[in-house]
Amino acid sequence: MATVLSVSGSPSASSRTGRLLHHLGRRLTAQGHQVIPLDVRTIPAEALLGADFRHPAVARATDLFARADGVLIGTPIYKASYSGVLKALLDLLPQYALTGKTVLPLATGGSTAHVLAIDYALRPVLQSMGAAHVLQGWFTLDKDITVGEDGSVTVAPATAEALEHVVDQFSAALDRVPALATAG
Repeated sequence: MATVLSVSGSPSASSRTGRLLHHLGRRLTAQGHQVIPLDVRTIPAEALLGADFRHPAVARATDLFARADGVLIGTPIYKASYSGVLKALLDLLPQYALTGKTVLPLATGGSTAHVLAIDYALRPVLQSMGAAHVLQGWFTLDKDITVGEDGSVTVAPATAEALEHVVDQFSAALDRVPALATAG
């Protein structure tokens, strides 16, 4: 099966975005994929903001993108756009770091007023980086993600059903990539 890089673009350690990605990563793992998490907030700020391409954490992130077959990328929406820490990382990656990869963009936010941020802010950047296929993204309201005292995640039923469908489409697209590569 495929190797999936699950990128959390949240600057918060207690992020609903990160927890949602972990939750969805378990579904992908159950489908046979290897899921590797990357929390952008763990990359030192001086490396991100100083554009230190040679910093070990940036080099590791670049290598993780290179090894992945697919990228599950999640971000909270701030001021109608994806997070600044995610932008900083994407700016440090090679121009075509997503070449040949299937990408599923996900976003979380407090209002449906931000639902188009995926298509108008994030999708163009992902496509410019050479992604083979950027699936239709999904926006989840913060209120639909509940974190238990034990750290467990519960997603509102209608949202959970929609997310399962989106993740299953991503999984199916990942399964088709090797077949497409050998057919050409």
